[in-house]
Amino acid sequence: MGQLRTSPPPPQATELERWVLDTPEELRDVRASLRDALNRHGLVQGEDLDEVPHMVLLVATELSSNALRHGRPPTIVTLLATDDRFLLDVADHDVSSVPELTDVRPMESGGRGLFLAQSISLDVGWYATETTKHIWAAFSR
Repeated sequence: MGQLRTSPPPPQATELERWVLDTPEELRDVRASLRDALNRHGLVQGEDLDEVPHMVLLVATELSSNALRHGRPPTIVTLLATDDRFLLDVADHDVSSVPELTDVRPMESGGRGLFLAQSISLDVGWYATETTKHIWAAFSR
């Protein structure tokens, strides 16, 4: 289907919180901590189950699972923010591969993480440093 746009997140984005995962079992704790972080950093009290956190958690789960399954550990999940957006950045240490959007497959076959991120976020991009490959998605704050 194609490649994602190559672009770092907006330069004015500031890091709010970061989590490091070595195993898929750690993902549950990261999701809970990420939900709490979204509430602490700008969502109105009581909105922890509204649409934006749900979408951020869903994309975090998909991108982190992909990084744990196909990348090199550790996986690093970072929550960033600008004045009007949350940005979720998921990094792994396999800089030899390029993220690609694959054709939509049957539901049980997997491979939908990037497609899902692109479908429900405001913007998606990826970039690499010398040691890490990052995929990020932006959401309304």
